[in-house]
Amino acid sequence: MQIAPFFDETTFTFSYIVADMSSGMCAVIDPVLDFNYAASRTSTASADAMVEWIEQRPLTLQWILETHVHADHLSAASYLRQRLGGQIAIGAEITQVQHHFGEIFNVGECFQRDGSQFDCLLHDSDCLPLGNLSIEVLHTPGHTPACISYRIKDAVFVGDTLFMPDYGTARCDFPGGDAAALYDSVQRLLALPDQTRLFMCHDYKAPGRNEYAYETTVAAQKAGNIHLRDDVSRQAFVKMRRQRDARLSLPELILPSVQFNMRAGAMPEPEKNGQSYLKLPLNMF
Repeated sequence: MQIAPFFDETTFTFSYIVADMSSGMCAVIDPVLDFNYAASRTSTASADAMVEWIEQRPLTLQWILETHVHADHLSAASYLRQRLGGQIAIGAEITQVQHHFGEIFNVGECFQRDGSQFDCLLHDSDCLPLGNLSIEVLHTPGHTPACISYRIKDAVFVGDTLFMPDYGTARCDFPGGDAAALYDSVQRLLALPDQTRLFMCHDYKAPGRNEYAYETTVAAQKAGNIHLRDDVSRQAFVKMRRQRDARLSLPELILPSVQFNMRAGAMPEPEKNGQSYLKLPLNMF
């Protein structure tokens, strides 16, 4: 198994290619579509770097895996499927996200809220084949109800559930978020063997650290996560998380990102003039 990280510094996002070199099959996790908000223009430089890596090996893209509906970057899932094939997969609770944000953005009856924009809806303990490897699905809600972690051999891709130990844990104030559920999800991850490698979806360089980081271990998280160490109780964690979340501002790209990502990284349906549009709900938040 080979793991290749790709970092988009604009959104502080790590995407990954996981390759089974023995079979020539690979999966992409949380790919980024570049977006210039001021110009309202997308581009594909980040995704094209992943395409180039896959084609140079050469490998076959089997899965495009989303850990959740991201609120801080647009997904390149549909673009990668168009370029290289493969199936787009996400947690089955995506339907909760679609129902809630479908109301916020008043998408109308033409937008299906059943997850059908994705090729595969995943449930806890599902297993996906990746060449000679197996991908185990872990439902890890809290940040959103649809959050999924992917376990492949000794590596787990945790999405936004955890950050590096010196940065802590994910916010839980988005619709459907739940700090108590996040605590339970984190405890599930920390119950894995100490040597299990954990791969982050984001890093923001905690104070005192000058380099971006994306990989840690269960043992390191248990020993040093600033939100979890000293055997913090579930009640204390929930209190801390709610107080902290109340002071956070919304991510800059949440409004375009959610509209885009709940459609599996596809543009909204064009209107009569052939143009796709994203909506900005005024004074709602």
